[in-house]
Amino acid sequence: MQTGKINVQTENIFPIIKKFLYSDHEIFLRELVSNAVDASQKLSALAGIGEYKGELGEMIIEVEVNPKEKTLVIRDRGLGMTGEEIVKYIAQIAFSGAEEFIQKYKDKTDTSAVIGHFGLGFYSAFMVAKQVEIRSLSYKEGSKGALWTCDGSPEYTLEEIDLNQRGTEITLRIAEDSEDFLERSKIEGLLKKYCKFLPVKIKFGTKKEFVPQEGEEKEVEIEVENIINNPTPAWTKKPSELKEEDYKNFYHELYPHIFDEPLFHIHLNVDFPFNLTGILYFPKLNKSMEVQKDKIQLYSRQVFVTDALENIVPDFLTFLRGVIDSPDIPLNVSRSYLQSDGNVKKISAHITKKVADKLEEIFKNNRPEFEGIWDDIRIFAQYGMMTEDKFYDKAKSFALLKNTEKAYYTLDEYKEKVKANQIDKNGNTIILYTNNTETQHSYIASAKERGYDVIEFDNPFDAHYIQLLESKMEKTQFVRVDANTTDKIIEKDEPSISKLSDEEKKQIGEIFEKVVNKAKYQVQVENLSETDSPILLTQSEFMRRMRDMSQMGGGMSFYGSLPETYNLIINSNHPLMTKILHEGDEQKKENFAKQAADLALLSQGLLKGEDLTNFVKRSVALIQ
Repeated sequence: MQTGKINVQTENIFPIIKKFLYSDHEIFLRELVSNAVDASQKLSALAGIGEYKGELGEMIIEVEVNPKEKTLVIRDRGLGMTGEEIVKYIAQIAFSGAEEFIQKYKDKTDTSAVIGHFGLGFYSAFMVAKQVEIRSLSYKEGSKGALWTCDGSPEYTLEEIDLNQRGTEITLRIAEDSEDFLERSKIEGLLKKYCKFLPVKIKFGTKKEFVPQEGEEKEVEIEVENIINNPTPAWTKKPSELKEEDYKNFYHELYPHIFDEPLFHIHLNVDFPFNLTGILYFPKLNKSMEVQKDKIQLYSRQVFVTDALENIVPDFLTFLRGVIDSPDIPLNVSRSYLQSDGNVKKISAHITKKVADKLEEIFKNNRPEFEGIWDDIRIFAQYGMMTEDKFYDKAKSFALLKNTEKAYYTLDEYKEKVKANQIDKNGNTIILYTNNTETQHSYIASAKERGYDVIEFDNPFDAHYIQLLESKMEKTQFVRVDANTTDKIIEKDEPSISKLSDEEKKQIGEIFEKVVNKAKYQVQVENLSETDSPILLTQSEFMRRMRDMSQMGGGMSFYGSLPETYNLIINSNHPLMTKILHEGDEQKKENFAKQAADLALLSQGLLKGEDLTNFVKRSVALIQ
């Protein structure tokens, strides 16, 4: 038996490993299974170039849990190690066998399948184990079996043992504070999380299935291998090898609890200036913009790294689903490390470009299809345009506006459409919009009577998006259709005439000021058309938009704290105003004015509580 000391600079290396090597202890399983995959991939590579001439057999990795013995075993049929190699690769922390293998064989075979580059992955086992044993038999002819044992101190033992199967078996004797890793369901869950798409079959114990007996009606229980991974996921294949059905099947493999079909997909396949594969799916997005529980999954050589991609890829890409895989992304769970990694930034920029290119391709090649999905991807596209300048530069050519007639226009097309009728006296194009076609129906109808067109903006991002468009589009302003009276919403050099004298207009204004809450409603008497409503409610476009933006965030909390106010516009040319003025009884004047004002508030859903109750009573009295 040989004894030795692990070659480290400090006696405290294992406590450091246990506490700080990785942010989550569960990562140990990913590291050990990845090492087993490496060993299997290396042997296959050696067989491919003729350096190993023996039988490969079935390359499979086995994971076994024994709660009674309090052990967790990871077993592979890869190239194995001699005792000397165990000392070289295991007893010298941070010496990476994978790195040495790549350097030695980089000109002879494809080494991209080799996962490890750090040499520390094995020691993550000590985060959960009080003792680790390695049993290994090298593929090399004449090799002897070796047993390496370490109890978490720098001391280890190494002895020769009889083994008859090539490969490596690692036994973890689980520590008392980590016995939750002896639960079968937990280990199976971790394997499916981190190892679901590793390129070598992974068997986790056995499972029971019921199969019908031939010629009989009963079923018989049998035990079958429980293979928990898919070694050849769709993103590892060429697009030419896949059909639309294959992409949809893989989507449901990634997200088995989601029943909706994706709108479309993007297959990423880049080998220069960095390596990147993956499949991204566009799901339908709801207007409430609920946080997506099903995120893009980041892999490195089919090993799961993270799905917490916030601040790693642009925010708007986190609305997508799917897989990104790159060997240029380190197997490191530190988000701060990933955020600062140069390759991650390049990959992020490339994905942004690919997404924009895909949308542009659909728009140019099949505009009806693009218009059909626009409502479902609009939030995504708008958010991307607001947060990424390069995405805006591409998207401005295919970003659409939809009017109340359900027709779609690009930004340039729409400006051309309305330029004849919606240019104000200062030469600005005024784009009218509604955020609720039902509650603002009367305003929309009034605008259409004057030949104006109205577009729909009805999601929480729109206030910010409008602000962006106004800053980008020359001499263009967006105004909500209820921001002013229809005659004044697009200012023209046209005189307005009133049937009332200035004194009468003053009197009618004073009557209405007596019957409304002046803190919330500012009374204004204006010369509108006789066919317009007797009273209109409007809100300042600027104040309302700032309030909407403050509710979505963006440093405008001051406006969000201001009370909501409205303009109560009295139409001096409506016959009702003449009737109110000619009532001899002051109380009747105020009753008529109160009833008319409450009707206007009721039409906008602003009449509530006691005011609504009094309005109903007053209405019944007037009818009687």
